[in-house]
Amino acid sequence: MRIAVIGGGPGGLYAAALVKRHDPGHDVTVWERNAADDTFGFGVVFSDETLGGIEQADPAVYAEMQRHAARWDDIDVHYGGEVITSGGHGFSAMSRKELLAILQRRCAEAGVVVHFRTPAPELAALRASHDLVIAADGANSRTRTACAEAFDPTVEHGRSRYMWLGTDRVLGAFTFDVRETPHGVVQLHGYPYGPGASTVIVEMHEDVWQRAFGPVAALDLAPGENDEASIAAVAELYADLLDGAKLIGNNSRWLTFPTVTTATWRHGNVVLLGDAAHTAHFSIGSGTKLAMEDALALAAALRDHGAEHADLETALAAYEDERRPVVASTQRAAHASREWFEDIGHYVHQHPQQFAFNIITRSRRITHDNLRMRDPGFVAATERWFIGEPDAGPPMFQPFRLGSLPLRNRVVVSAMDMYSAQDGLPGDFHLVHLGSKALGGAGLVMTEMVCVSPEGRITLGCTGLYTREQEAAWTRVIDFVHANTGAKIGVQLGHSGRKGSTKLMWEGMDEPLPEGGWDVVGPSPIPYSPAGAVPRELTAADLAAIRDQFVAAAHGAARAGFDVLELHCAHGYLLSSFLSPLSNARTDRYGGDLTGRLRYPLEVFDAVRAAWPAERPVTVRISATDWHVGGTSSDEAVAIARAFAEHGADGIDVSTGQVVAAEKPAFGRSYQTPFADRIRNEMGRELGTAVIAVGAISSWDDVNSILLAGRADLCALGRPHLYDPHWTLHAAAEQGYTGPGAEWPKPFAAGSRKPPTGRA
Repeated sequence: MRIAVIGGGPGGLYAAALVKRHDPGHDVTVWERNAADDTFGFGVVFSDETLGGIEQADPAVYAEMQRHAARWDDIDVHYGGEVITSGGHGFSAMSRKELLAILQRRCAEAGVVVHFRTPAPELAALRASHDLVIAADGANSRTRTACAEAFDPTVEHGRSRYMWLGTDRVLGAFTFDVRETPHGVVQLHGYPYGPGASTVIVEMHEDVWQRAFGPVAALDLAPGENDEASIAAVAELYADLLDGAKLIGNNSRWLTFPTVTTATWRHGNVVLLGDAAHTAHFSIGSGTKLAMEDALALAAALRDHGAEHADLETALAAYEDERRPVVASTQRAAHASREWFEDIGHYVHQHPQQFAFNIITRSRRITHDNLRMRDPGFVAATERWFIGEPDAGPPMFQPFRLGSLPLRNRVVVSAMDMYSAQDGLPGDFHLVHLGSKALGGAGLVMTEMVCVSPEGRITLGCTGLYTREQEAAWTRVIDFVHANTGAKIGVQLGHSGRKGSTKLMWEGMDEPLPEGGWDVVGPSPIPYSPAGAVPRELTAADLAAIRDQFVAAAHGAARAGFDVLELHCAHGYLLSSFLSPLSNARTDRYGGDLTGRLRYPLEVFDAVRAAWPAERPVTVRISATDWHVGGTSSDEAVAIARAFAEHGADGIDVSTGQVVAAEKPAFGRSYQTPFADRIRNEMGRELGTAVIAVGAISSWDDVNSILLAGRADLCALGRPHLYDPHWTLHAAAEQGYTGPGAEWPKPFAAGSRKPPTGRA
């Protein structure tokens, strides 16, 4: 098989060498437009996992890499005049030039033809003359651009500027050095990659860069030129860290990082590899690492599926099927890491110990428990700072005060609609459902959305609080929780708005009732989905009447004995639909800009807060993004949270989406936590308002990580409590914790110890 490789970087060279090694009969040619020793950058980083794959596939290359690699286990975080060290991380780095030399020699030994200083022939000609074209031509891939219609690429640039540099100072660990300057926060990422050199990357938000370096930066540079004025300024800023060492430029200039994604990595006999197919921000790992892992997978797929045309299609599909999920996971982590650094100014108030934990766990790949295995001393020191005393238990089991209400731990059972009421009346199902969650150890158990009127229900199965009979039924549930558990119980009050009069979830979620329904209402006559009913636009009289329904329900909830009231202003229900510009097109005082869109929800909140006992807390659930172009932005989410907090909310429960049916959420582990994180660190801490994180938080490890990093004050979990009503108690048992905040109900105490195994 004739194989053309466009790009002589590590990914292209390694793919060429591996393919030729697997089958010497292949005719493999590489075209590289630069000279053999002409490369950007300094050191490249590899994880132990990547090196293990290289060792298995090509022991000779692995041995050569090991001879030139520098290894470290520690991460040093320089911040606030302190250096906090975390160990056990296990990475290696080496000179990019050394790596290229190794791979060039490997290609020569295998019989691969490599043309340096030679642009590749036109793609059409290569495709016609070769069986396979491997495009490893980088983030600015001409191949990808030439076939853009097929590959469907997306390139997203970050909000920060960075510069890649080298130094002859050998850093003793992977180093984060974060500094507050008169212009804003500047951070340095550095790591050793050889016996006499380290890589240094300096990064800052675009706004900080404009103030600090914009006036002197040279952006219009010829290839190979360096921004000498900026390099000198960086050297002056970090003079103490460099300790007299030089900063070295290599095509060094200020850049914004492009995150590349593509709909597919293959088109006929063309396949993308490395940065041509995908990029991941440098703060989470090396593009070289991903490219070499791609090369390993592509070569193995070609070997396993043969060289015939039909098998080539199978091989390329197998390559993409194997690598795409891994790359997608890496890109999600890289996105989280990139955004953390872009918003690093939100965290400079933190204590150095918490800041160090936060920076290390920023991508959500490294967690509390993972760090405890790597470096138990570091985690113990962070917990000691967080709790204020040694050995007091995991963060999730520390008490918390929501307003004036004490909670035994930081776990909340999230509000989850059960669609199991009759005429709005909660029954035995709700007693068992909520009672079991309270017995299961959570600090706070929330009801489903309890509707303030029959017309405010989502479905015929939704609960309400608009009759005395419903109030009495809720009192029965509350009394059970208070009498038998240490949990508090909260009610979430809401009105379905334009999402009402629909089928039960398992019969067709958000689908209108075919009969027996009611007219739906909203701020504007805009349906939730094309299949949804068009809501009637609410008049001033309607708005006053619904406000009074919320007040009446709040009075009923107080008489019933609920500990907490949450106002539901999320998920596209009535109050949420006023907040979003996608559902509120009013031209009166309740529409227009954010101030107008906030007016009615705040009027309802103020009325409810006045009706609710002053000593009992009120929280508000919001959708921090609509996951749709033109919807609520993250900046607006902070403003919304601030407005409710300034009106007296004791907590903000930060969810996202479900405002429009055409949303495109970025699902993933703890995917909504960054929104809670921003609100807590930008607004909640300042105003003393608790922030609750929710959304795909599924493990006690996630909860501990979120709390210890300061991303939220409480964590709300829904589905894990459906899977295991005793999730909180089991989390304590799995962590070996039996102290305060994790007390088992006395009748269940025997279950707190793992039962014996084997025959009696």
